[in-house]
Amino acid sequence: MPAQLPVGEPAPADGTLPPEALTGLGSRPFGVYVHVPFCATRCGYCDFNTYTADELGSAAGFGSWLDGLRAELELGAGVLAAGGQVVPEAETVFVGGGTPSLLGAQRLGEVLTAIRESFGLADEAEVTTESNPESTSPEFFAGIREAGYNRVSLGMQSAAEHVLRVLERRHTPGRAVAAVGEARAAGFEHVNLDLIYGTPGETDDDLRASLDAVLSTGVDHVSAYALIVEDGTAMARKVRRGELPMPDDDVLADRYELIDGVLGEAGLGWYEVSNWARDDAARCRHNLGYWQGGDWWGAGPGAHSHVGGVRWWNVKHPARYAAVLAEGASPAVGRERLDVEDRRIERIMLELRLATGLPVAALDEQGRVAAKQAAADGLLEREDLTAGRCVLTDRGRLLADGVVQRLIT
Repeated sequence: MPAQLPVGEPAPADGTLPPEALTGLGSRPFGVYVHVPFCATRCGYCDFNTYTADELGSAAGFGSWLDGLRAELELGAGVLAAGGQVVPEAETVFVGGGTPSLLGAQRLGEVLTAIRESFGLADEAEVTTESNPESTSPEFFAGIREAGYNRVSLGMQSAAEHVLRVLERRHTPGRAVAAVGEARAAGFEHVNLDLIYGTPGETDDDLRASLDAVLSTGVDHVSAYALIVEDGTAMARKVRRGELPMPDDDVLADRYELIDGVLGEAGLGWYEVSNWARDDAARCRHNLGYWQGGDWWGAGPGAHSHVGGVRWWNVKHPARYAAVLAEGASPAVGRERLDVEDRRIERIMLELRLATGLPVAALDEQGRVAAKQAAADGLLEREDLTAGRCVLTDRGRLLADGVVQRLIT
């Protein structure tokens, strides 16, 4: 990462962007991210900007959040239209959280309607919502499919009941598998399952059983993330008290290799370090927009946005978010402008994680020297480097963050 990130500055109350940020708008991928901050319970490992009903009380709810979202999307379309710009239609939409499925199909349909009425939706747009298995049903999937969603991402995490207990997940081991079947029956061709590996107490056999369960569903996309013990979470407190061990790096590496081997044999190839897909059509286009330097408007409490080298972020608490927008102001509380060098470094950090790799031309002279050494060390593919691209080897994927450090220092 850069030695020092750009210093943030207050975001203007009307949300306006510098004119240079709007240059080239529409020539880059453009997506809309919607953050749903609501959860039924708080999982012990999660540090996302989420709130349970007990935590919010009467301060905020689905209705005020949705009113605020509509207002922010309308404001966003106006910001991007400043100076006579043509507002780009959303090529991708990703509704995340939190637990979007708690909203129910009708409200998720209203979210998509608000995006259509503000930014518009491109033909063949990818429209994804995250869902927790325990808050879905056949009727839910049928409702969101009818509303226009065409991709679902389900949080499975593990098929082992004792692992789910450590993670403080509420669903039973078989519920995620059943939910995939319900989504398929509702007409969803593209379904993702999320896995978390390296949970304290998880064994290799537990992970194999989880992978077998995933493959039994026929999903065309799998995301698998190493467990990270985040400061401030319930899990971090348990680790600090000695109630749980810290995940072991060597074990995490072995588990990653197991996942990659099993998924690869089943016909799902990696296209990003933590993501595998059946084919190009199954890849998450929204996330590819992030990794490939696209633009996106992030709407909702705590959401982050990026347009033309300007990044900004919203106020976190749902009640404050709704109140600010009810007053006609932008919910953005800070922003930063990335200079040419910042953007170059971010490009290295993100594109190197992709199976397509990073052009050698994106590196400075020291970076090109470091790339040659990384190839000699077995971390970058030699043939690809000769052809002008930095592509991680299997070993390089295990040490991806370290390879990035080599290339930018």
